[in-house]
Amino acid sequence: MRAFSQSISPMARGLAAYVRTVAEAVGVPEEAVDFEVSDTATAYLGLARRWRNRPEHDLMLVWSERHGWSLAAETEPTQDPVVLAHFGPDLVPAPAEVARFVTDVLAGHGRGRPRPDLSVADDRARLTELLGAYLPGPR
Repeated sequence: MRAFSQSISPMARGLAAYVRTVAEAVGVPEEAVDFEVSDTATAYLGLARRWRNRPEHDLMLVWSERHGWSLAAETEPTQDPVVLAHFGPDLVPAPAEVARFVTDVLAGHGRGRPRPDLSVADDRARLTELLGAYLPGPR
């Protein structure tokens, strides 16, 4: 994962800290993690595990400020990923909850929830506050 200076926005720093914490909980190494804050904040975690229904495809855990966490199977570059499950309405769930979601879905014990459409993008100050809880030390 990228290292950031203090000149990066508070939201980007918070997202970096949150995604790093989720990656640790799920067991994803730093080199398989990426995120971006532009018109929409997003994150990607490449999983080392496989899904039994598509063992030839890599799995990914993706997050966006509009839809939260989703578990998906990567496909061909020109095709959309196959979404296995959405976490649900909590936009910034605890990293242990995200890890449990991944484990449950891959074990066939959880189907997730319908894709949420979260309007937090309209309240980036609130999102920055939620993500900032994962920053070490004083904020």
